[in-house]
Amino acid sequence: MRAGADEDPRRTRVQGQGEGGRLGPQDVGGRLGERATLVQFSSAFCAPCRATRRVLGEVAAMVPGVTHVEIDAEARLELVRRLEIRKTPTVLVLDAGGRVVRRAVGQPRKADVIAALGEAV
Repeated sequence: MRAGADEDPRRTRVQGQGEGGRLGPQDVGGRLGERATLVQFSSAFCAPCRATRRVLGEVAAMVPGVTHVEIDAEARLELVRRLEIRKTPTVLVLDAGGRVVRRAVGQPRKADVIAALGEAV
């Protein structure tokens, strides 16, 4: 999840720790990962969301204890507002306790997601 995005809308914008506090199983609609959880906010007609789903699913499958959860932003407007989600895809990286340690807007690269997980585990 690379930093330093400029005007290019395809580039991922990353924010650091403390972005949105803590999420629990009731927020993500399922269990949190033992080590980390990748939470993806998507919308129905978002092409980058499909590619993001694939990347996050691949990372979750290869890193033990990491879970990927996708949330339909339109169906969870209260959570979208609380977390100040402005665009899809938005990815939150949660540690084992559900604390948001990284936040990225846009389609992430697999290497960036793996690097961001380093802060969560």
